[in-house]
Amino acid sequence: MFNFSSFDLSHFLLAMAVLLGLAHLLGYLAERLMMPRVIGEVSAGLVLGPTILGYFFPHAFTWLFAGFPQEDRMFGLMYQIGLTLLMFCSGLNVHTKLKRGDGKIVTVIVLASTILPFALGWLATYLLDFKQFLGPANSNFAIKIVIAISIAVTSIPVISKIFHDLGIMHSRFAKLVVVIAGIHDTFLWGALGIATAVAEHGGPVTVGAVFKSIGITAAFVIVTIFALYILFKKLTIRKGNFLFRASHIGYFLFIMFVVSAIAGYLNVETIFGALLAGIGAKLTLPSTLFKRLKQSVVHISFSWFIPVYFAVVGLNLNLAHNFQTLFFLKFLIFATLTQSIIVFFACKIIRQNFLTSMNFAMAMNARGGPGIVLSTVAFSAGIINQDFFGILVMLSLITSWMAGSWLRFVLNKGWILMPGDEGLLLEKSYNNNDIIDLQKQLQIDKKTKTNV
Repeated sequence: MFNFSSFDLSHFLLAMAVLLGLAHLLGYLAERLMMPRVIGEVSAGLVLGPTILGYFFPHAFTWLFAGFPQEDRMFGLMYQIGLTLLMFCSGLNVHTKLKRGDGKIVTVIVLASTILPFALGWLATYLLDFKQFLGPANSNFAIKIVIAISIAVTSIPVISKIFHDLGIMHSRFAKLVVVIAGIHDTFLWGALGIATAVAEHGGPVTVGAVFKSIGITAAFVIVTIFALYILFKKLTIRKGNFLFRASHIGYFLFIMFVVSAIAGYLNVETIFGALLAGIGAKLTLPSTLFKRLKQSVVHISFSWFIPVYFAVVGLNLNLAHNFQTLFFLKFLIFATLTQSIIVFFACKIIRQNFLTSMNFAMAMNARGGPGIVLSTVAFSAGIINQDFFGILVMLSLITSWMAGSWLRFVLNKGWILMPGDEGLLLEKSYNNNDIIDLQKQLQIDKKTKTNV
């Protein structure tokens, strides 16, 4: 029942190895070219998918990724697990500690970057022809929500990685951006849950159905946070918690999968459950245990499942046939200007200087992973078609590249990110440090064996 042939397993492992290897290679090259790693990982799927390999060598593409009947479903499973872990890691990255005086900045930017871009994105559906991008669900209401979210969303994983690569993760500016992005994306994922619920409901959208979905989502958030507080704060480190004693990481992954499953059964959206599980762990676990959890989960997730997820996103794209370049450019300009201008003037209202306002505007414009998650969830739910799926993915990649390039330019000029970051020392880490350390350790081990 659960078996398949040795040949099928070998074929799947070969395809997985090729996809994973190229995702890591192009991700590494993207970082060397001062671009977010996610750009390289999605590019691996573009190279091996219908856009390039499938276009020039269709038989090779079919042989590699459709070599037996269930291969596409196996990659689909890897894709979904990677997506779930990505959202769990996003929750783990949410910052919760603020210094005195930062609350005003966070509140104003969260409200401005969530409500106004969402509203303008919704209004844009009346000005531009988005009906051409409707998916099989044929839900005008759901696609309006997706478009509104695509204008407002910000990437916690990508912007955090940009800060880490630039050596500014410890800065006041970086901590505030991550807090703001975490709070306002949580609201937006709730809105996405409403969109998918409406799409699955089918038929005409009623006020009662919308409020029912909102009520279920709100109740799920409240009950989940309370339950996670009990599980993580009160019941984790107990002698009777045999699951935790058997495997610390297995215990947290078990809870994440259960919460995600419950979210899916309630039509809230499974990834929202994974995000809440990560946030719950961040809010309640002791620092030592949290660091161990984060290190273990992030290591396995970003070495295997998440790169495969982004690479499969690239496999699903067919830019050679399903991409409207002119419309994409218009949408890119609209999305970038909307979010950036709103955040810029929100900062000016609370008396931030010009450069600080620009830095927040550019950082909050990075859509990265969450933008890609939005596109994949909406596409899987039948809310959007493949044309708009490609537009949303490319929007996420380019806006992330723009944000990273701007912040690197600011640092190279020696400018201050924001008040409070004067005299900031960059804490850069280079990938080759691990190799150098490993070589030194091998030399020490060799000398030790020789002496013995």
